[in-house]
Amino acid sequence: MNGLEMSLLGKRLSRTGFKTLRFKYPSVNSGPPDNANALQEFIQGIDSEKLHFVCHSLGGLVVRHLFHRFPDQRPGRIVTLGTPHRFSQAAKYLAGRETGRRILGHSVKSGLLGNVPAWSGSHELGVIAGRLRFGLGMIIPGIPRPNDGTVAVSETRLDGMTDHIVLPVSHFGLLISAAAADQTLRFLQTGHFTHNAMRK
Repeated sequence: MNGLEMSLLGKRLSRTGFKTLRFKYPSVNSGPPDNANALQEFIQGIDSEKLHFVCHSLGGLVVRHLFHRFPDQRPGRIVTLGTPHRFSQAAKYLAGRETGRRILGHSVKSGLLGNVPAWSGSHELGVIAGRLRFGLGMIIPGIPRPNDGTVAVSETRLDGMTDHIVLPVSHFGLLISAAAADQTLRFLQTGHFTHNAMRK
């Protein structure tokens, strides 16, 4: 991912006092384990006693590999948005087709098709899922409902997560939704989502 897709969310967090940096990684040419190694090198150059991670989709799996390979991480919280923590049905469908395999590339290696290290629970981790079915899920069969058009709500659940919330937004919408940004901020500040204050 080139990092630009996180720009709006990053700007919203910056306005509240967080210093944000975007990590760019090749989701097609490198698998999550290799991208986790690159992420470790990236964060070693960050001068901060506390470090939070905000991840969309595949990025959440990269961070799980990061904490598995390099467990001695600084204090901080993690938020994943639309991450298929439990095997992606959409990726399974695409991986069965030549065009789909080209699209997915190495992202299926210890990633979208499972075989991701279990979450240790060493840091507080909040999961945001979407339930607005708009995207690949409209043409790809087999994605359980409710889903965000790409990832099923059930696929976002992770053993050991701290909190989980479902918003009425699509997979891409999680990056531009004000509600998703508000909930991300809430979790980074408190370690919990605000379940009675959901809005678009």
